[in-house]
Amino acid sequence: MNGIAKLLMTAGAALFAVGLLAYLASKSGLPFGRLPGDISWSGKNFKVFAPITSMIVVSLILTIILNLVSKFGGK
Repeated sequence: MNGIAKLLMTAGAALFAVGLLAYLASKSGLPFGRLPGDISWSGKNFKVFAPITSMIVVSLILTIILNLVSKFGGK
């Protein structure tokens, strides 16, 4: 049970850090979510937003970070 508790605390801390970074990025005026290739479509009673380019950028950044961590963090 001790291992599960540590895993949940680590996952919670990571989620908090990602949320904090997203909050700070939106307040600092970074164009995240407004990049070319992000699709926004408005109808009469609804709005659809698909951040395609932003998802690709986040995926690339996370891939690079995780590869560096696994390369230098592993034994």
